[in-house]
Amino acid sequence: MKRIAVLIPIVAVAVLLAKLLGPRAGQVDFGSRIAAMPDTSPPKWIYNNVTAIRANTDRILELLERQATAEPEHPAPAVPGS
Repeated sequence: MKRIAVLIPIVAVAVLLAKLLGPRAGQVDFGSRIAAMPDTSPPKWIYNNVTAIRANTDRILELLERQATAEPEHPAPAVPGS
């Protein structure tokens, strides 16, 4: 019973904070916050690596799309007997 009496105010405060801070959460610009961090900070390393991986993935996908739409350079050899 004591646990319930302690948990009810904690849950009520958490719900109140979520309602107050919830709409502001979407307005945070994480890119500018990470850019303001020192170069040696691990969150900045992770952000930069994820950004580089995303750029590499886009380049790979572009190359694969170009390959798929390009005509083959060498025609397939004729199969004898057909």
